[in-house]
Amino acid sequence: MGPGAEPDKRAVRRRFLAARAALTPAEVTHAAAALAERALDLPELAHARTVAAYVSVGGEPGTLALLDALRARGVRVLLPALLDDNDLDWGEYHGEDSLARVQHGGKMALFEPAGERLGPEAVTGADVVLLPGVAVDARGMRLGRGGGSYDRVLARLERAGAHPARVVLLYDTEVVARVPVEEHDRPVHAVVTPSGVRRFSAL
Repeated sequence: MGPGAEPDKRAVRRRFLAARAALTPAEVTHAAAALAERALDLPELAHARTVAAYVSVGGEPGTLALLDALRARGVRVLLPALLDDNDLDWGEYHGEDSLARVQHGGKMALFEPAGERLGPEAVTGADVVLLPGVAVDARGMRLGRGGGSYDRVLARLERAGAHPARVVLLYDTEVVARVPVEEHDRPVHAVVTPSGVRRFSAL
Protein backbone atom coordinates (compact mmCIF):
# COMPACT_ATOMS: atom_id res chain seq x y z
CA MET A 1 0.00 0.00 0.00
CA GLY A 2 1.18 3.54 -0.70
CA PRO A 3 2.82 6.02 1.64
CA GLY A 4 -0.57 7.37 2.75
CA ALA A 5 -1.49 4.13 4.57
CA GLU A 6 0.33 4.71 7.82
CA PRO A 7 -0.98 8.24 8.55
CA ASP A 8 -4.48 6.86 7.90
CA LYS A 9 -3.84 4.11 10.42
CA ARG A 10 -2.55 6.60 12.98
CA ALA A 11 -5.61 8.84 12.63
CA VAL A 12 -8.06 5.95 12.88
CA ARG A 13 -6.15 4.47 15.83
CA ARG A 14 -6.23 7.81 17.67
CA ARG A 15 -10.01 8.00 17.28
CA PHE A 16 -10.58 4.55 18.78
CA LEU A 17 -8.10 5.09 21.61
CA ALA A 18 -9.80 8.39 22.49
CA ALA A 19 -13.14 6.56 22.78
CA ARG A 20 -11.53 3.99 25.09
CA ALA A 21 -10.02 6.74 27.24
CA ALA A 22 -13.54 8.10 27.81
CA LEU A 23 -14.81 4.83 29.33
CA THR A 24 -15.41 4.70 33.08
CA PRO A 25 -13.76 1.98 35.20
CA ALA A 26 -17.23 0.50 35.77
CA GLU A 27 -17.83 0.27 32.01
CA VAL A 28 -14.46 -1.43 31.48
CA THR A 29 -15.16 -3.94 34.29
CA HIS A 30 -18.66 -4.73 33.04
CA ALA A 31 -17.39 -5.25 29.48
CA ALA A 32 -14.56 -7.52 30.71
CA ALA A 33 -17.01 -9.88 32.43
CA ALA A 34 -19.20 -10.09 29.32
CA LEU A 35 -16.16 -10.54 27.08
CA ALA A 36 -14.86 -13.46 29.17
CA GLU A 37 -18.27 -15.14 29.06
CA ARG A 38 -18.48 -14.85 25.26
CA ALA A 39 -14.89 -15.93 24.68
CA LEU A 40 -15.20 -19.01 26.89
CA ASP A 41 -18.01 -20.25 24.62
CA LEU A 42 -15.67 -20.29 21.61
CA PRO A 43 -15.11 -23.90 20.46
CA GLU A 44 -11.47 -23.02 19.73
CA LEU A 45 -10.90 -22.07 23.38
CA ALA A 46 -12.94 -25.03 24.66
CA HIS A 47 -10.50 -27.43 22.98
CA ALA A 48 -7.28 -25.46 23.46
CA ARG A 49 -4.43 -26.83 25.53
CA THR A 50 -2.24 -23.73 25.16
CA VAL A 51 -3.45 -20.17 24.64
CA ALA A 52 -1.19 -17.19 23.97
CA ALA A 53 -2.90 -14.14 25.46
CA TYR A 54 -2.01 -10.77 27.03
CA VAL A 55 -2.87 -8.67 30.07
CA SER A 56 -5.07 -5.71 29.21
CA VAL A 57 -4.02 -2.25 30.36
CA GLY A 58 -5.85 1.06 30.64
CA GLY A 59 -9.11 1.14 28.70
CA GLU A 60 -8.38 -2.04 26.71
CA PRO A 61 -11.10 -4.70 26.84
CA GLY A 62 -10.28 -6.53 30.07
CA THR A 63 -8.62 -9.95 29.87
CA LEU A 64 -7.81 -11.00 33.46
CA ALA A 65 -11.19 -12.68 34.10
CA LEU A 66 -10.70 -14.66 30.89
CA LEU A 67 -7.11 -15.63 31.75
CA ASP A 68 -8.18 -16.91 35.17
CA ALA A 69 -11.10 -18.85 33.71
CA LEU A 70 -8.81 -20.50 31.16
CA ARG A 71 -6.34 -21.47 33.89
CA ALA A 72 -9.20 -22.91 35.95
CA ARG A 73 -10.00 -25.15 32.95
CA GLY A 74 -6.45 -26.45 32.97
CA VAL A 75 -5.34 -24.46 29.93
CA ARG A 76 -1.69 -23.39 29.74
CA VAL A 77 -1.74 -19.60 29.27
CA LEU A 78 1.27 -17.83 27.77
CA LEU A 79 1.74 -14.09 28.23
CA PRO A 80 4.09 -11.75 26.35
CA ALA A 81 7.08 -9.85 27.67
CA LEU A 82 8.14 -6.92 25.48
CA LEU A 83 11.76 -7.01 24.31
CA ASP A 84 13.90 -3.96 23.51
CA ASP A 85 13.38 -4.39 19.76
CA ASN A 86 9.55 -4.58 20.19
CA ASP A 87 9.54 -8.35 19.64
CA LEU A 88 7.82 -10.54 22.24
CA ASP A 89 9.21 -13.20 24.56
CA TRP A 90 6.72 -15.41 26.44
CA GLY A 91 6.19 -16.73 29.94
CA GLU A 92 3.52 -18.79 31.65
CA TYR A 93 0.64 -17.22 33.61
CA HIS A 94 0.16 -18.65 37.11
CA GLY A 95 -2.40 -16.17 38.43
CA GLU A 96 -2.48 -12.44 39.04
CA ASP A 97 0.29 -12.61 41.65
CA SER A 98 2.65 -14.02 39.00
CA LEU A 99 2.58 -10.73 37.08
CA ALA A 100 5.15 -7.95 37.27
CA ARG A 101 4.42 -4.34 36.31
CA VAL A 102 7.11 -3.31 33.83
CA GLN A 103 7.72 0.22 32.59
CA HIS A 104 9.14 0.29 29.05
CA GLY A 105 10.72 3.70 28.53
CA GLY A 106 8.11 6.35 27.76
CA LYS A 107 5.47 3.76 26.83
CA MET A 108 2.59 2.58 28.98
CA ALA A 109 3.51 0.21 31.81
CA LEU A 110 2.68 -3.41 31.01
CA PHE A 111 1.91 -6.43 33.17
CA GLU A 112 4.23 -9.27 32.20
CA PRO A 113 4.89 -12.78 33.51
CA ALA A 114 7.47 -12.60 36.29
CA GLY A 115 8.78 -16.16 35.89
CA GLU A 116 10.89 -18.07 33.40
CA ARG A 117 11.17 -16.77 29.83
CA LEU A 118 10.34 -19.37 27.20
CA GLY A 119 11.65 -17.54 24.12
CA PRO A 120 9.90 -15.81 21.21
CA GLU A 121 9.25 -19.16 19.47
CA ALA A 122 7.05 -20.42 22.36
CA VAL A 123 4.02 -18.80 20.71
CA THR A 124 4.26 -21.29 17.83
CA GLY A 125 2.97 -24.02 20.18
CA ALA A 126 -0.29 -22.19 20.96
CA ASP A 127 -3.65 -23.54 19.78
CA VAL A 128 -5.19 -20.06 20.01
CA VAL A 129 -3.57 -16.63 19.92
CA LEU A 130 -5.60 -13.81 21.50
CA LEU A 131 -4.55 -10.56 19.83
CA PRO A 132 -4.90 -7.03 21.16
CA GLY A 133 -6.16 -4.42 18.73
CA VAL A 134 -8.18 -1.24 18.46
CA ALA A 135 -10.56 -2.26 15.64
CA VAL A 136 -11.38 -5.01 13.17
CA ASP A 137 -13.28 -4.72 9.92
CA ALA A 138 -15.76 -6.80 7.92
CA ARG A 139 -12.89 -8.66 6.25
CA GLY A 140 -11.34 -9.64 9.57
CA MET A 141 -8.47 -7.17 9.15
CA ARG A 142 -7.18 -6.00 12.55
CA LEU A 143 -5.92 -2.53 13.37
CA GLY A 144 -3.26 -2.93 16.07
CA ARG A 145 -1.75 -0.48 18.52
CA GLY A 146 1.04 0.44 16.13
CA GLY A 147 4.10 -1.06 17.82
CA GLY A 148 4.47 -3.92 15.34
CA SER A 149 4.99 -6.59 18.04
CA TYR A 150 2.09 -8.74 16.89
CA ASP A 151 3.02 -8.34 13.23
CA ARG A 152 6.23 -10.13 14.22
CA VAL A 153 4.29 -12.80 16.10
CA LEU A 154 2.05 -13.45 13.08
CA ALA A 155 5.06 -13.59 10.76
CA ARG A 156 6.78 -16.03 13.15
CA LEU A 157 3.72 -18.30 13.16
CA GLU A 158 3.66 -18.23 9.37
CA ARG A 159 7.36 -19.11 9.10
CA ALA A 160 6.90 -22.00 11.53
CA GLY A 161 3.91 -23.36 9.61
CA ALA A 162 1.82 -22.93 12.78
CA HIS A 163 -1.89 -22.26 12.33
CA PRO A 164 -3.47 -21.31 15.67
CA ALA A 165 -6.88 -19.66 15.72
CA ARG A 166 -6.31 -15.89 15.69
CA VAL A 167 -8.88 -14.09 17.81
CA VAL A 168 -9.08 -10.36 18.61
CA LEU A 169 -10.86 -9.00 21.71
CA LEU A 170 -12.67 -5.67 21.24
CA TYR A 171 -15.59 -3.49 22.28
CA ASP A 172 -18.75 -3.64 20.14
CA THR A 173 -18.13 -0.18 18.66
CA GLU A 174 -14.71 -1.29 17.38
CA VAL A 175 -16.09 -3.70 14.78
CA VAL A 176 -16.33 -1.47 11.70
CA ALA A 177 -16.83 -1.66 7.93
CA ARG A 178 -13.19 -1.09 7.00
CA VAL A 179 -9.81 -0.27 8.54
CA PRO A 180 -6.70 0.83 6.60
CA VAL A 181 -4.36 -2.08 5.90
CA GLU A 182 -0.88 -2.67 4.55
CA GLU A 183 0.62 -5.57 2.62
CA HIS A 184 1.95 -7.39 5.68
CA ASP A 185 -1.39 -7.31 7.57
CA ARG A 186 -3.14 -10.64 8.11
CA PRO A 187 -6.81 -11.26 8.93
CA VAL A 188 -8.03 -12.83 12.16
CA HIS A 189 -10.42 -15.78 12.38
CA ALA A 190 -12.81 -14.20 14.87
CA VAL A 191 -13.55 -11.14 16.97
CA VAL A 192 -15.09 -11.42 20.43
CA THR A 193 -16.95 -8.44 21.86
CA PRO A 194 -19.14 -8.14 24.96
CA SER A 195 -22.24 -8.78 22.83
CA GLY A 196 -21.03 -11.75 20.82
CA VAL A 197 -18.68 -13.39 18.34
CA ARG A 198 -18.16 -12.67 14.66
CA ARG A 199 -16.20 -15.06 12.44
CA PHE A 200 -14.17 -14.38 9.31
CA SER A 201 -12.79 -16.66 6.62
CA ALA A 202 -9.18 -15.57 7.49
CA LEU A 203 -7.33 -16.04 4.22
